Order: sequence, then C-alpha cells, then structure tokens
Amino acid sequence: MPILEVKDIEKRFGLLQVLQNISFSLEKGETIAIIGSSGSGKTTLLRCLNFLERPDKGRIIVNSEVIFDAADPSTQRENEVREKRLHFGLVFQNFNLFPQYTVLKNVTLALELLANKRPDYKQRKKAIQVEIQDRARALLSQVGLSDKLDYYPHMISGGQQQRVAIARALALEPDILCFDEPTSALDPELTGEVLKVIRELAERNTTMIIVTHEMDFARDVADRVIFMDEGVIVERGSPQEVFGNPKEERTRQFLTRYNQK
Repeated sequence: MPILEVKDIEKRFGLLQVLQNISFSLEKGETIAIIGSSGSGKTTLLRCLNFLERPDKGRIIVNSEVIFDAADPSTQRENEVREKRLHFGLVFQNFNLFPQYTVLKNVTLALELLANKRPDYKQRKKAIQVEIQDRARALLSQVGLSDKLDYYPHMISGGQQQRVAIARALALEPDILCFDEPTSALDPELTGEVLKVIRELAERNTTMIIVTHEMDFARDVADRVIFMDEGVIVERGSPQEVFGNPKEERTRQFLTRYNQK
C-alpha cells in the first residue's frame, strides 16, 4: 500500500494552469526525483502537498487516509492544516532559517511549540525539554554540524545552513521529506555536502520527493524519476528508463539541453 497517493491534482493562478491532472504514488522508503525545466510546475506541486497552496482539483491520500479532497470541504478546514502539514517535511531552496536563533534553536523551535500542546507538558516540562534538546543534537550530528550548535545562520556557510534546514525538517519525523531544489542557492563547491546528506538519507530508506536540477544525482539516488513539462507529467519510470531510454520527445529534448551545458 503506497504511503502517498496523489490523484488528479490541478492548480491555477488566475487564467494560468500550472498543474494539470497530476497523479502518482510513493511507497514507504522510496525516493522519487522530479525533474523538468523552470516553470514546469515542480515547486507548485510540492507546495500543494505541503498545503502552502490549495489545489483546485484532486485528492491527496497519506497512509490510506484522504487528507485533502478539493471536492470535499470537510478536508479543507483551516484549523487542521497545520496538523496535516506534519505528514510532510519541506526543505526550501533558500534555507528559510530564523536569523535571530542559533542553529540548535532553529531545530528545536517547532518541537517546543508542539510540546506545549501536550497534556503532560506542565508535569514533565524539564524531561520533555531534555528530550527535545537530545533529539535536535542527534540530528545536527547526523548532518555533520555538532560543532555549530551555538552559531547563528549568518555565521555558517550556505551548505551548512541547508543542512540545518534538513535537520529541522527531520525533527518532526514527517512521513515524507520533500526537497525543493535543495542545492540551487548554493555555490558549486558547497553542493556536494548537501547532496551527501540526502544520499545518506536515501540509504536509510527515508521516504523522499526531491525536486532537483542535479541530473546525475537523480540518476544515482532516485528509485523513480518523474519528468514534468508545462504542468503535466510527461514521463515517469526508473532512472535507467527515463535517463537511458526516454520514450517521449520532450524528455529527450530536455536531457539533451542539460547534457550540452
């Protein structure tokens, strides 16, 4: 049974159709890479999955539960959106760290906000805070930043900031971790350190959707690849199929342009 089913998602901004009949599924422990030119709808798709945008049509199903149905207002209550977002972790292109907080605080903040809602928080406040600190420290160690806990974002490199963002997304233990072109804001020499962390997550069978322009990385890490163009899924398959023997002319043209860079 897929952990995620996306069915017939459509999204418009005014007269512009950005997504059209987007459907795919994702298995637990699987990594899907979504590739395509700028403006093909990749980021909008991730924003719809994370409820930063509301689809005009379609359904989103997680663990066999319909968490969004454009035709069913009962799945669109604003007071439930935050809870539904917890199914997905999103790592943005531009890090989106809080500049006034340390590296450690950036990771613990969301955990602390959630902990405040626990019925046992007042009784177990100190123990819960220790648990939160321990979890954040472990995640920052996982991404190679144990020595940067007390640094502020402006004191570390872009690659390190993106690794903090990955730790922050992992802290809430999402069902699915989403990346929106995680290296696009980085200098080439910093790209490798972020891709190394994502590769390690894939090796641990973390369930992921990665929007990326790093074709070699997608070929090596993804279990399946989706190619989008003009708001539709043009082609999908294993990396060997999509990169090695694409069936669609639009896919071949896109890969040819990439290989000529």
